[in-house]
Amino acid sequence: MILKRGPDDRRSAPPRSSKFTLSARGKDPQLPILRYLAREFPHIAIAQVESIFGFVERCTLYGGRPFGAPELSARDVAVIYECGMGLRLPLSNHHVAREEYERNRAFLARYHRKGNSVITTSEQLAAWIGDEFPAFEIEASVIKEIDTAEKIAEALEIYDTVVIPMRLNLDLEFLERAAPKARITLFANAGCALTCPSKICYPSFSQANKFTGKKTMCSFSLRPRELYGMLDFDLDKLAAMGFQRFKMLRSRDHGLTGY
Repeated sequence: MILKRGPDDRRSAPPRSSKFTLSARGKDPQLPILRYLAREFPHIAIAQVESIFGFVERCTLYGGRPFGAPELSARDVAVIYECGMGLRLPLSNHHVAREEYERNRAFLARYHRKGNSVITTSEQLAAWIGDEFPAFEIEASVIKEIDTAEKIAEALEIYDTVVIPMRLNLDLEFLERAAPKARITLFANAGCALTCPSKICYPSFSQANKFTGKKTMCSFSLRPRELYGMLDFDLDKLAAMGFQRFKMLRSRDHGLTGY
């Protein structure tokens, strides 16, 4: 199920039925979004891009990565809309109080439109957004570790879609049983989260994104691992199993990541 990609490999076009949410993590906001997509994801047609996710402006609701600066400019967002793609906001912070949600209402209102979506870890945040901003699609973050049929069923009572851990792409028996496949998002490729021994980064990113001076943490400093290129999953096989929704990451600038 894994296709190991070398530095000079060209990936083939994905199945036509597949839809993607693509990462703009680390993108220079001065680089136009279409040039960025052509450089980072040349094998994926714009028509197959459901959404782009990344930071648009400072916000304490972000999770998944530490906020340093916006990655998508206002012009990028406009082009995303013009091309029929959606914006996906990574609001997967572990800690969200009602007062903080209320402080970010104007932020949410700016991006509230049909076709846009949010990713959350907090079920409270998902409920608040769903009640007040119904045009957003709400997706359960991979950080929630939704890794059983029971957890999928429970999550889909709250969320429109769920992202399941990338390691489950290797469990064919689980994937065959997983349902409903139309509401499950799989990773199209794998980075360090595939085999990370602790994932201590995620809660530390949540703390850092409150802008209180907290430092981020990574288990690599505790348990060093060899660095490899990104790993691609076999999308033809996953599509043949009935999966259509995929989340695709970009390689870091040096082309390496740990797994």
